[in-house]
Amino acid sequence: MDMPVTIALTLFFAGFAAFCGWRGARPPEPLKGPRMAPWRLLMLLSAAGCLLMLTHLVNLLGFATGH
Repeated sequence: MDMPVTIALTLFFAGFAAFCGWRGARPPEPLKGPRMAPWRLLMLLSAAGCLLMLTHLVNLLGFATGH
């Protein structure tokens, strides 16, 4: 992947993680029924995707992150 795609995916994952964190922190509303989306799990997966994209971005900038 090139730089613009990596930056776009990083911003998407960060924004989605923030949105899911906000939705997961809201109090439950038992009258409306159970939550149908696991917001905390989605937040964790999005944060992991953001971390992977940040690592890829650092690699694209020329820094070695492996051995």
